[in-house]
Order: sequence, then C-alpha cells, then structure tokens
Amino acid sequence: MLVSPSLPPLADDADAETALPVSLDAFLAGIGPRAFRFAEAGLRQRDDALDAVQDAMLRMLAYRDKPAGEWSPLFWSILRRRVVDLQRRRGFRLRFWRSSDELAGDHDIDWADPGPGPAQAHEQRDQYAALVRALRDLPARQREAFTLRVLQQLDGATTAAAMGCSEGAVKTHLSRARQALQQHLEIEL
Repeated sequence: MLVSPSLPPLADDADAETALPVSLDAFLAGIGPRAFRFAEAGLRQRDDALDAVQDAMLRMLAYRDKPAGEWSPLFWSILRRRVVDLQRRRGFRLRFWRSSDELAGDHDIDWADPGPGPAQAHEQRDQYAALVRALRDLPARQREAFTLRVLQQLDGATTAAAMGCSEGAVKTHLSRARQALQQHLEIEL
C-alpha cells in the first residue's frame, strides 16, 4: 500500500484509493491503464492513445517537486489537453488531404468500426455462456487443469505445481476436460 510519509498508515482498503503515492513513478505506474483507456476513448486509435499518455507522463516529470495531492488533477489536465491537440491536428490533416470533389460534396470520412457487430457480439456472449456452463459441469481437477493450462496459459510444469500433481496427471486431466467440453458444446450448440 502506498502512503505519504507525512500521513499515518491507512486502516482499511476503502481509504487506500485516497492514499497519496510515495513517488511520481508510483503515481504514473498506477494511473497508466486508466489514462490509456481515457485517451483511447477520445482518440479511437491505440497508437495515438499510447503516444498521448506517454507525452503526458513525460510532461509530468517537470512537476516532480509539486505536492503529491496535486499530481492527479495536473496529470489529467495535461492528458486531456494532449488528446484535444491530437484530435484537432488529425482533423486538420484529414481536411487537408481530401480531394476537391470531396470538399465540394462535404463528404465525411467514414471510419469503420473494426469491432464485432451486434449479431456477432451476441453470438460471442452466447458461446461464452455455453463454455461457462460446460466448465461448471466438469469435475474439479479437470476444470482446474483446463483453466490453468488453456485459459491462464500456464506451462505444464507450473500447472502441475499449482495443482500439486505430476505433469502427466495434468495432461490426463486436460485431455479428459477437452473431450468432455467438446461433447458438451457440440450437444448444446
């Protein structure tokens, strides 16, 4: 748990969110994933979002001497300004590269959403629900082997150590789990 040296340690986890980080490095490490999601939502491109977050973090280094309580609002304002700058710059570049016939017709550039459509998203949810039901029906050791080896992508030795058995037993449990899941899912779907 990160606490400021001037404050007494916090008693419970509910107050942990309000605890001030010890260093700027710890602050930036903790805020990074949320900042990326914020930037990606505003810019709609992963690479631009990564650049914006990195730029904001680099600019925060100049404010290392500020009190830790001021870092969060300062960081978010720097990141927000960077996102807005990138949005404006992208808009200018897009207008600049349009052809004259597009400008005359006032056509907007069509940004296709690369994500799944509603039907595909619904089908994926149904398939996931079927997999969860099938996993629940497996014996505990087979479910553990499948979850650790396939879903968590652990290697055989690590899975064996986690389950407290040999690698051969993990292979056996995994093979039986795959066979049972295949039969269950073929029947259900």
